[in-house]
Amino acid sequence: MDNYKQFLIFFFLALAVGFGSIAFVLIWVLYNREGLGWDGGAAEFNWHPLLMVIGFIFLQGIAIVVYRLPWTWSCSKKMMKFIHAGLHVLTFILAVISVVAVFDFHNAKNIPNMYSLHSWVGLAAVILYSAQIVMGIAVYLIPETPVYVRAALMPVHIYSGLFIFTSVIATALMGFTEKLIFGLKSPAYKDSPPEAILVNFLGLLVTAFGGLVLWIATRPSWKRPTEEIARSVGSSSTSQEVFNTDTAVTRITHLDLETRRRNGKAEESG
Repeated sequence: MDNYKQFLIFFFLALAVGFGSIAFVLIWVLYNREGLGWDGGAAEFNWHPLLMVIGFIFLQGIAIVVYRLPWTWSCSKKMMKFIHAGLHVLTFILAVISVVAVFDFHNAKNIPNMYSLHSWVGLAAVILYSAQIVMGIAVYLIPETPVYVRAALMPVHIYSGLFIFTSVIATALMGFTEKLIFGLKSPAYKDSPPEAILVNFLGLLVTAFGGLVLWIATRPSWKRPTEEIARSVGSSSTSQEVFNTDTAVTRITHLDLETRRRNGKAEESG
């Protein structure tokens, strides 16, 4: 992998920011709000931001970059596909539970559903996410799917995944702001009480996590190599290889090239 140390910095920084986001949302709902419950009240609503941050943001982000982890390159592509799909399915389950929680709360309190931009974009993201999962399973986990179909749909699959993830980040920021505006009365949101500052920092962490995931996911030099090359990474500890997966061509390191030149000269002289 090119810039392996840089990858580690970005990846572990993303993990730290992601776990920080989860910690901040837990502090918010447990200490500034009414805790967690399932009784149609505010405690049930609190499952919505918590599960969205854990699932729709953190787990989805990890699912997006899981192929990029170089220590998994020796694993079979099939296994990584199942891990990738499993993380996305778990994310979808948590997202559905969080949506049910907010609808239950609204119905119990006679609050209208689906009137805000946050709810419109959020529901659209959940629907698109479900379609993304179905397409991914049908195209990339069913062996009978032709290879040319997989290749043709791969750019769509990648783009739609990043688009949904970005939309979720934007939706979360709208939701944080909406909750603070409606939930803080005295002092109001505009007066910057401690809860408002806490949630604003939560929004910054979520944004930073999204930016880090997108950076990791869009670096060509950090892509998983082809299946055959990935196996050689796990079986060889002495040779170093750099992969250019955009053109599906393997570039050998300068050391290997020099060795080959010497061998070629030795054969010519012999």
